[in-house]
Amino acid sequence: MSRSVQVIRENQSPSGAYPACPTFSAYAGYAWLRDGAFIAEGMSRAGEEASVTAFHEWCARVITARTAQVDDLISRRHGPLSPGEMLPTRFTLDGADGTDDWWDHQLDGYGTWLWQLAEHARRHSVEVPMEAVRVASRYLAAFWDSPCYDWWEEHVEQRHVATLGAVHAGLRAAVSLGVTDAEVKEAIGGIEALIAAEGVSAKGHLRKWLGSDEVDASLLACVAPFGLYAPDHPVAVATVAEVERQLAHEGGVYRYRADTFYGGGRWVLLAGFLGLNHAAAGRRDEASRYLEWMAAQALPNGDLPEQVSDVLLFPDRYDEWLQRWGTVATPLLWSHGMYLMLGAEL
Repeated sequence: MSRSVQVIRENQSPSGAYPACPTFSAYAGYAWLRDGAFIAEGMSRAGEEASVTAFHEWCARVITARTAQVDDLISRRHGPLSPGEMLPTRFTLDGADGTDDWWDHQLDGYGTWLWQLAEHARRHSVEVPMEAVRVASRYLAAFWDSPCYDWWEEHVEQRHVATLGAVHAGLRAAVSLGVTDAEVKEAIGGIEALIAAEGVSAKGHLRKWLGSDEVDASLLACVAPFGLYAPDHPVAVATVAEVERQLAHEGGVYRYRADTFYGGGRWVLLAGFLGLNHAAAGRRDEASRYLEWMAAQALPNGDLPEQVSDVLLFPDRYDEWLQRWGTVATPLLWSHGMYLMLGAEL
């Protein structure tokens, strides 16, 4: 655990941002709210209060700086809006928008940030940046039902259940922090109703997106840690079981069955999510096996990668990504954050 804390602490920007990966060509110099929030949760659980508070101060500056943009978007919410007009999902380490093209309209990061902020405030009694909380919650309450890119920056035309789960968790967190807007409470109920009506397959598990019967490992977060469904709820039980059946292999977890990114390897951070779900359901032995697999993927210096390439879904697609962006992102700070989260849970 100490190596993961060290990797995250040493790579945290003086601005407070957690970079996704300091060396990977496509990630270097950028921070994501989603990645950062899960990194922060691991560090918060590890007792690294000052580091996490600095991250939230950075997030608050990033979000409040876009108050006017949120106001403008909400005023035009019933007209046509392109993905490029929405708030970005990643930022430079000093909080600016990126200058290169990216799949940049994702709602889940704002929900995940609110969720972690509430967790950190509960755990360490820190001051909450309420202005940023209100801006983020207003944005999510206005656009939660809109299509956007998923965790993996794909399928912008869909409404993804993992995204809805993150927004639901974030809006609940905003209410717990003192937000009283009726629109926020209405959005919470709307998400619950939509998922119940369209987000559960005939087999009883959550869907990758509305209208699809596929699963995606990101759905695990809807149970643990977001709590959309309790671990013993039939939908939660069916979702965890189906993700494990389709996507887990000898301790590692694939993103989804059609994944061709770097050939479709097993992701270290997703093993953490599956372990968290086992732990939440009281299956500590199963959870421990996933933690052990995560640790076994570390390089000799202790760095954890984004994914491992030993058992690929599409091995013929590996080289194209190697030539495009170089070797797999290492260290991935989100992998280290998930290792800390599962380790603390156990």
